[in-house]
Amino acid sequence: MITMSSSGIEKGVVTAEAEAPRGNRSRFAFACAILASMTSIILGYDIGVMSGAAIFIKEDLKLSDVQLEILMGILNIYSLVGSGAAGRTSDWIGRRYTIVLAGAFFFCGALLMGFANKLSFHYAGIGVGYAMMIAPVYTADVAPATSRGFLSSFPEIFINIGILLGYVSNYFFAKLPVHLGWRFMLGVGAIPSVCLAIGVLAMPESPRWLVLQGRLGDAFKVLDKTSNTKEEAISRLNDIKRAAGIPEDMTDDVIVVPNRKSAGKGVWKDLLVRPTPAVRHILIACLGIHFAQQASGIDAVVLYSPTIFQKAGLKSKNDQLLATVAVGVVKTLFIVVGTCVVDRFGRRALLLTSMGGKFLSLTALGTSLTVIDRNPGHTLKWAIGLSVTTVMTFVAAFSIGAGPVTWVYCSEIFPVRLRAQGASLGVMLNRLMSGIIGMTFLSLSKGLTIGGAFLLFAGVAAAAWVFFFTFLPETRGIPLEEMESLFGSYTANKKKNVTEEGQEVVEKH
Repeated sequence: MITMSSSGIEKGVVTAEAEAPRGNRSRFAFACAILASMTSIILGYDIGVMSGAAIFIKEDLKLSDVQLEILMGILNIYSLVGSGAAGRTSDWIGRRYTIVLAGAFFFCGALLMGFANKLSFHYAGIGVGYAMMIAPVYTADVAPATSRGFLSSFPEIFINIGILLGYVSNYFFAKLPVHLGWRFMLGVGAIPSVCLAIGVLAMPESPRWLVLQGRLGDAFKVLDKTSNTKEEAISRLNDIKRAAGIPEDMTDDVIVVPNRKSAGKGVWKDLLVRPTPAVRHILIACLGIHFAQQASGIDAVVLYSPTIFQKAGLKSKNDQLLATVAVGVVKTLFIVVGTCVVDRFGRRALLLTSMGGKFLSLTALGTSLTVIDRNPGHTLKWAIGLSVTTVMTFVAAFSIGAGPVTWVYCSEIFPVRLRAQGASLGVMLNRLMSGIIGMTFLSLSKGLTIGGAFLLFAGVAAAAWVFFFTFLPETRGIPLEEMESLFGSYTANKKKNVTEEGQEVVEKH
């Protein structure tokens, strides 16, 4: 057993009896990841529901294509506010209450979008920014290293569940009159926000945030609940203290952290103005992976699936919405596959496989749509079939790697003091690119043809594959507090191996 002194936590000394392991994945850590990821259901719903609601909004409000593009992308532009503020907010009030704040924005946004006289996306957009940053960061903070990839992928699973629910909502509410259908599609999103506010009360605070506040006793309690053994809990606590610059001899339950910068003071300078080579490498890796995830066209498919299927030859709205539901099903199924294997095969393998699959799918999709576009008046069943199939393989390839691994990788690579703000920068770029894609896809399709637009996305996917291969080191199984040692060489060649005995060896190939 692990002894605790009356004055606080002892320095990780384990007495004679070691506790038996509690299983590879703590049930409590699993439950925390589920609750934190509930914000992602609302986020996914807002994204998915817009793909179908846009058809009826355009008809009801008589919007032009340019106005529709702005409508589709404005949610992500507003989310820049939330993602930019989320890092500082989570350092100030904690990860848990930042999740509550995201839920409040979602609730207000859903009501305004569904029942106000004017379309109002600013509240929902801010909630999107908060949710996309805080859910993976909180989960990475709580999860043990052995299951961090699995648990940190939960937000992406829930995003896809939300997208699928949005697609299903589109299909059923489409049967209502036009002026009511899209309002119900958007307004229903307020319901899960209430569930989130109730569920978050059962969540503990992030142990890393608690350590930065000097609350070592509370941090140990959370680590003890989310670790496989008490020995692991003590080891994780000591690693966090070391990374936070807290001396080993500070062991009381509550301490005054020396030179504490937990509220964000000095963090931006360390991150952007005078970063170390390792931090600069980490920042470039984070921004690069977020850019590649969105610039390769995933939101063009998610937001404009009905339009793509119409261009491919599916004429009725019912068929277009049913095919869009199929996209949501495929996306959700493969995100589960990616989540289950991310800790087995590693981050790099899944990213490279994903980008390779996206390149092939986008090339085939762009080619088939170009053939259909150049043969008006002809029903080319093989080209229609290829277009529909490659949309499915594209979202499958995205979901098995680029979808979940982007959030896992970027939530775990930053040093503990820079994690919240560093992750928020990645989310800001992610949402900016998503907004740009959403607000320009129809114009891009007219300028390059829809097939040409997807061939452009294929080029981005090819460039991303090269970037991942040469620049991103593997992070599987590495404790968060030791992650920085993998970076600094600006290549993927620095690798840390973890042996079965727990010994770590750094190799350069």
